[in-house]
Amino acid sequence: MSGKKHNRPRPDPAPNADSGEDFHRPRTSDLIAPGGKVDARAVRRHLQQRDQLATAPASPAATPAATPATTPAPIAPPSPGALIELDEDAPALTTAPTGASPSSDDDADADDELPPARVVFKLKRDLNKRLDKYLTDRITFMSRAKLQALIENGGVLVNTRTAKSSTNLRAGDRVEVFLPPPPSRDLPEQDLPIDVLYEDDHMIVVNKSPDIIVHPARSELSGTMINALAYHFRHRSAGHLSAVGKEFARPGVVHRLDRQTSGVIVFAKSEQAHWQLALQFEHRTADKRYVAFAHGHLEPSIDVIDVPLGPSPSREKGYREKQVVRHDHLGKPAVTIYRVLGMYDFAGLRPALVPQQTTRAQDTTRVSLVEVELKTGRTHQIRVHLQHRGHPLLADDMYGGRALPGPHEPRVQRVALHAARLAIRHPISGEPMVFVAPLAGDLRALLTALRTQPTGRIEPEHVPGSLLSIDALLKG
Repeated sequence: MSGKKHNRPRPDPAPNADSGEDFHRPRTSDLIAPGGKVDARAVRRHLQQRDQLATAPASPAATPAATPATTPAPIAPPSPGALIELDEDAPALTTAPTGASPSSDDDADADDELPPARVVFKLKRDLNKRLDKYLTDRITFMSRAKLQALIENGGVLVNTRTAKSSTNLRAGDRVEVFLPPPPSRDLPEQDLPIDVLYEDDHMIVVNKSPDIIVHPARSELSGTMINALAYHFRHRSAGHLSAVGKEFARPGVVHRLDRQTSGVIVFAKSEQAHWQLALQFEHRTADKRYVAFAHGHLEPSIDVIDVPLGPSPSREKGYREKQVVRHDHLGKPAVTIYRVLGMYDFAGLRPALVPQQTTRAQDTTRVSLVEVELKTGRTHQIRVHLQHRGHPLLADDMYGGRALPGPHEPRVQRVALHAARLAIRHPISGEPMVFVAPLAGDLRALLTALRTQPTGRIEPEHVPGSLLSIDALLKG
């Protein structure tokens, strides 16, 4: 996904595109352009330098005089439990704590297993600078948002006391930062069901089921697709996931889907394939289509939603990733194209079950089946854009969606969003490839029920620009 250019490179932030989808860039800081964009030229330089180092003869050790006295020595990455004290003349900390968590087959939080690294900054002069801004300049491998969250959770002390992001720093202040260790690299193999759509020596394409995360996170080190794929490669197939991202427990991850989003997702099995696939997502040559079930009947049936999105000014507890339409400097361009594949009336419902405060657009007795094409990849883009139009997705509590009422309705307990189609070029041969993932069982049952209603079914024979068919989606 493209991002704006800034002056300071940062590693890929946690979920940024849950459009249902979120592009995961290789987690090597010098290959990531500012804003999380893959820098193709940096990738080529990295590969060239790596090859040169692999073939170059060993050079004699440098003498102390070889390094100018004015050049500060680089700061070694801290290890769990380590203490590093820095003054203002020291270089910024550019690398996350090193070290792996103890092996564990349970869901223990790695932060509970290993002590945090401690970094202390000693200020010599008044900076007239906020705490969060200062730390963003000094700890460059963490985003400002993550540092603010660390401050909010008591992970930063100023003069031994908890502080706020807005705290102004003065001469003599002692800023102590507790950096959590990285996720465990020891990924247990787990025999979890996976629906393989395609596999060769370079990549594997899977129809992801809902309610499973793609890769381990701080509090969930097992039960992920990475765990399932580790078992798959050991017992059912040859090969392994790409080593890119392994240090962050994300081997082979090229792009991501949200936990509740089902559908097609691709993983790389070699480093070369990883870079090639990553660049396709970066340059938007990978064509992704989603299907969503939205409240109400969308009008017009084909349209472009072009409104900027950004973080919610007041994020409720548990909704840290919530996004809203923003027309200020925090709003980023976001473009969604939708096409209505079908409109349905759930005629058999009792009126008493329909909430009185529901608007016509959000009427839980009316449902639209929508094909969505993304031109950008902002966090929760599909969900926020359709909510903005007054048609939130079914069962999307974060953005005003509801489950359909009535005892006979197939229960959809998660956001009604499915990554239905992915078109890419093979990372090695360049051959065009298209993968279509049939609807997951809950959404397939819902669509079947909607289509069997005695009245209110509208399904155009041809939708201009659509690449999906209802028959293909219903294949089990």
